[in-house]
Amino acid sequence: MEKIASFTVDHTELYPGLYLSRQDKIGDRTLNSYDLRITAPNREQVMNTGEIHTIEHLLATFLRNDEKLKDEVIYFGPMGCRTGFYAIFTDAVSPEELLDLLTRGFDWARKFEGDIPGASASECGNFLDQNVTMARYYAEKYYNVLKDWDDLTFSY
Repeated sequence: MEKIASFTVDHTELYPGLYLSRQDKIGDRTLNSYDLRITAPNREQVMNTGEIHTIEHLLATFLRNDEKLKDEVIYFGPMGCRTGFYAIFTDAVSPEELLDLLTRGFDWARKFEGDIPGASASECGNFLDQNVTMARYYAEKYYNVLKDWDDLTFSY
């Protein structure tokens, strides 16, 4: 079998950041998949499921409520290796808008107080596996990466 593109990225040289992972044509549109790398693979501890789950709930809610870009959000979810997230947006989202949206989202998540959106038995299949304290910690960590990010090509 062919090796998939994400396995060709040298994870020993990968650091926290925002990277364009792949682009897929669907009709006349392009879907852009981004690698939101929060921890340095194989060098930093991975995130546990509670904080990943909480960040997923927070960011998915934030992104899908943005007045301008909510209809351009296709997916937001965790990586299996637990070092970050994947986010998929349509080609209608410019690089500047993407960076701004994610920076605002992680800023909101790092300060989050209150009930986690969608974290009840009727709304979530594993609603007890949440960790808002660690979610805020990792959101702060990633916010500090994004606020100074200047490579709008999002190259690995």
